[in-house]
Amino acid sequence: MVLHLKSAKEEASLKGENIYIRPLSGEDALSLLQLQLDNRHFFEKFSMERDEEFYTVEAQRERIKIYEEDSINDQSYMFGIFKCEGQLIGTINLFHVLRGSLQSAFIGYFLDKKHNGKGYTTEAVKLLVDYAFKKLRLHRIEAGVMPHNIGSIRVLEKSGFHKEGLAVKNVKINGKWEDHQVLARINPTE
Repeated sequence: MVLHLKSAKEEASLKGENIYIRPLSGEDALSLLQLQLDNRHFFEKFSMERDEEFYTVEAQRERIKIYEEDSINDQSYMFGIFKCEGQLIGTINLFHVLRGSLQSAFIGYFLDKKHNGKGYTTEAVKLLVDYAFKKLRLHRIEAGVMPHNIGSIRVLEKSGFHKEGLAVKNVKINGKWEDHQVLARINPTE
């Protein structure tokens, strides 16, 4: 009888049909940097301002280290989105985890532009929401999406999120305050 012992990475992976997500580790720093460089102009349309320092392997290693610490402290959870053969194609995270009477978090994600429209982000969102509700015992997951980002709104709606309203000028993107469509999903078991 042969026992197959799973590595820590395999143990932490959440597997879907076409992709899997797992926490990023220091070994992923170069792949994460390449993802950021390949999609710099695409991602920057939807993210906070990033300086040149951000686009270094050292900065990516430091980000991963912070993600690991935040996870240990139940503040945020960052995962890489990987194709089944192991290629990093995006990131997805739960952030601003609130406990006490709220039990909530925000969800965010970035997917390599050349992989958009294939259902990978929807699959990743469903995996992470399932993890958030079952493992982390969160009650509510919220997302904010720029109203013109129709693809991202569709991803969330296909993942069971509902629109709640518009948050006016609530996130600074590339130096400009932008409106965001608020969507949320409530844990159906509570």
